[in-house]
Amino acid sequence: MPISYETLVWIAKTFGLLYLIALSIIVLCYAYWPSKRKEFEEASVIIFNKEDRPWQ
Repeated sequence: MPISYETLVWIAKTFGLLYLIALSIIVLCYAYWPSKRKEFEEASVIIFNKEDRPWQ
């Protein structure tokens, strides 16, 4: 039984949507994980470091 173009498009759209939803949930869980809080707080204030010298 040959698969029609419309069936392939439906499969691609469905699995693409599920993939993006799962990826979004993973990213949100990573961003709001309690043990990452300190790391993110340090990264948010590092730009205010008062170093006026070159990197090395």
